[in-house]
Amino acid sequence: MDSESLAAAGLLAALSRAAGLLAELQHPFVRSEPFSYFVPPAGARTGIAFTLPDGRELCFAVSIVVSEGAFHVDGSVAAEGEALLELPRKTTPDIREGLAVLDDYTGELMAPAGRLIDEQLDNIV
Repeated sequence: MDSESLAAAGLLAALSRAAGLLAELQHPFVRSEPFSYFVPPAGARTGIAFTLPDGRELCFAVSIVVSEGAFHVDGSVAAEGEALLELPRKTTPDIREGLAVLDDYTGELMAPAGRLIDEQLDNIV
């Protein structure tokens, strides 16, 4: 397998890992829906959206986009578009570094998930 094919396979594996881990986030009082979609022209975003009892949406997401010869990785938690946690965009020319950042950002979003969901629920009451 050539290096480009290996890079593509690595990207698919990293996105699958991120999607799977974020899809595991659950809360007993909040519905959730995992999502994954392409970001044109060359990127992908994956995450999970929680629908709070008051109808607002709480979204945990990571993305990786290729542009201008570099990989740009983002991660965030937002409630109705308001950032609750926004990880700084990391840009790297190397796919392996980009995938490592994607894995790290997935973990950084998962760590405070229960607390962030509970805070949003407390704001409703």
